[in-house]
Amino acid sequence: MGMTIAEKIIAAAAGVESVKPGDIHTVELDRLMSNDGTTHLTVDMYNNKLKNPHIADTGKLVFIVDHNVPSDCPKTAASQKKMRDFAKANHIDFWEGKGVCHQIMMENYVRPGELIFGADSHTCSYGALGAFGTGVGCTDFLYGMVTGTSWVMVPETVKFNLVGKLPEGVYARDLILTIIGEVGANGCNYQVMEFTGEGAKTLTISDRIALCNMAVEAGAKTGIFEVDDVAMEYLKGHGREPKAVYHSDPDAHYVREYTFDLSKVEPVVAKPDFVDNLAPAKDVRGIKIDEAFLGSCNNGRIEDLRVGAQVIKGKKVSEKVRFLVVPASQTIYRQALEEGLIDIFMDAGAIVMNPNCSVCWGSCQGVIGENEVLISTGTRNFKGRAGHPSSKVYLGSAATVTASAIAGEIALASDV
Repeated sequence: MGMTIAEKIIAAAAGVESVKPGDIHTVELDRLMSNDGTTHLTVDMYNNKLKNPHIADTGKLVFIVDHNVPSDCPKTAASQKKMRDFAKANHIDFWEGKGVCHQIMMENYVRPGELIFGADSHTCSYGALGAFGTGVGCTDFLYGMVTGTSWVMVPETVKFNLVGKLPEGVYARDLILTIIGEVGANGCNYQVMEFTGEGAKTLTISDRIALCNMAVEAGAKTGIFEVDDVAMEYLKGHGREPKAVYHSDPDAHYVREYTFDLSKVEPVVAKPDFVDNLAPAKDVRGIKIDEAFLGSCNNGRIEDLRVGAQVIKGKKVSEKVRFLVVPASQTIYRQALEEGLIDIFMDAGAIVMNPNCSVCWGSCQGVIGENEVLISTGTRNFKGRAGHPSSKVYLGSAATVTASAIAGEIALASDV
């Protein structure tokens, strides 16, 4: 029996010839990433719970402050200082104020064939470059940090065969929400979502990140694409080479297979309070909003900012709406400045923020109040995700969010 991409990465990390779903293996980790959401807890356990604290390989560690940037209170400042001091003392790569952790990882670290643990659930983003990235808790992160290894139960793989090409005005964000709406928020629990087919080849790296990033919202262990010329060109542009390039064998086993025709995807919105509570965007037109958010590790890249700027150029944000635009990294912010996108947003009345998790995190920027409504390119819309428990969060593409900010209600780009 052949193996899938994910199975080959795990087999290589375990030092064995082959693996199959359900096997449990000890694996060598290529990299570990942690952000300010939980790193202070990991540091406390390291300092206070271990008899002989040590780090297996500091060169594999990356610490990134991105959730509360800049810090919002003395408690946050203290936890970030603990993280900052620990990184400095142990010569750990440390990033602060440079962007969302997953975007920084994609721009600077991730290589095809790697097995990466991140103390954040959207670490599955790294599959856009043919890596196996998955989120873990701070206890598992600590074990990996100290030993350089962990254990993995080999997940089953679900194949998503993509055919056709997305129509103009429809985006990868619409596609992944459509897929989650089809399979359900628990539809791929502890499984790998492998995106393949001729349609997959039409997607940019930004598109692929959007799909892999939200694999966890279907319960998946990770999402992954084959490495092709598009991925190799991205790597070359960022000065990196693959660790290894894997392709699924023709006789690899998939627990299920789905086919999605990209040409039939339309703009969609995930309604409160679940990511799989899907509706065509045209069917929820007219719902009044208080805030709109364009950003996050799912939709804060330059391609998304270009889409938003194109929709809003020459128009104004509704007086009833707060529109926050947050580039996913400093690199993206600088590029948006050079392209004049920031000017377009600010001229329209948007609030442009520093690169960070921002509204998606629901803790430090753009927190919404009682009964307020947000439309967001963030990753989740659970009750209370962005503020008061009575507030409501809708999820949509950069185009839908921007159009809604202009209209003051949920709208399509064609409406404004």
